Amino acid sequence: MFVAMLACDQFPGFLIAALVGVSLGLTGGGGSILTIPSMVYLLGIEPLLATSYSLFVVGVSSLAGSLSNMYKGLVNYRAAVVYALPSMASVFLTRKFLLPLIPDTIVAGRLLLGKGETIMMLLAFVMIVAAFSMIRSGSRDAEETLTPEAGNVIVFNYPLILAEGLIVGTITGFLGAGGGFLIIPVLVLVSHIPMRVAIGTSLLIISINSLAGFGGDLGQQSFEWPFLARFTLTAVAGVLAGAWMGRRIPASRLKKIFGWFVFSMACFILYREILAR
Repeated sequence: MFVAMLACDQFPGFLIAALVGVSLGLTGGGGSILTIPSMVYLLGIEPLLATSYSLFVVGVSSLAGSLSNMYKGLVNYRAAVVYALPSMASVFLTRKFLLPLIPDTIVAGRLLLGKGETIMMLLAFVMIVAAFSMIRSGSRDAEETLTPEAGNVIVFNYPLILAEGLIVGTITGFLGAGGGFLIIPVLVLVSHIPMRVAIGTSLLIISINSLAGFGGDLGQQSFEWPFLARFTLTAVAGVLAGAWMGRRIPASRLKKIFGWFVFSMACFILYREILAR
């Protein structure tokens, strides 16, 4: 019945929304960077507005996933606060003050790019980095390298957390991507948080960052709330499905497959924005 509510020409975009949610629920990141391409190329939404929509979709769907993990005791709240504070400030300031400073036209060599084309190209490069991060982590089972007991001693490298927060916040602010592919490796490898707890904690951090960024857009953009509600509900359903799949299918295997899918999408964006021009 829910599918019947969607216009036929919008169905591919909402299918991607479900995939976004599945990736967030399964791996704690990665899927959010597919929100903008699906909105721009499948639904015809202007790129800058798509980044605002993405922040809301990712924020709400990640919050839904984090609530499920909270119930299971798979969220480290102290780590979430420590990691979220610098990135939350960075994403809000980026949306509120830095993003409006990007000129409407940018000259890059022989290319004359508008603000929308610039955002899409930057997103493509971030997607490539995220894709290889997922492919590499999918090639090894992180669950075997860190046992639950390893999470008893959490390490906080505050200078590194501040630097990562600024990077994640800037990426989230400019591109509407949650940055889970950057957050999870630091939670696991630096703070020694077990992978499943890192996924739940990452979802909470992503939700805080994304909703803070969306808050910076309120009053500056006009939103189509009924469409945004439908798209977000689809992503939330995907998050719940991803959490269910995570209990039955090795996340490392699906993360590797999804990484190659993200890489293919990035190549398509670069083709559309550069070669096809």
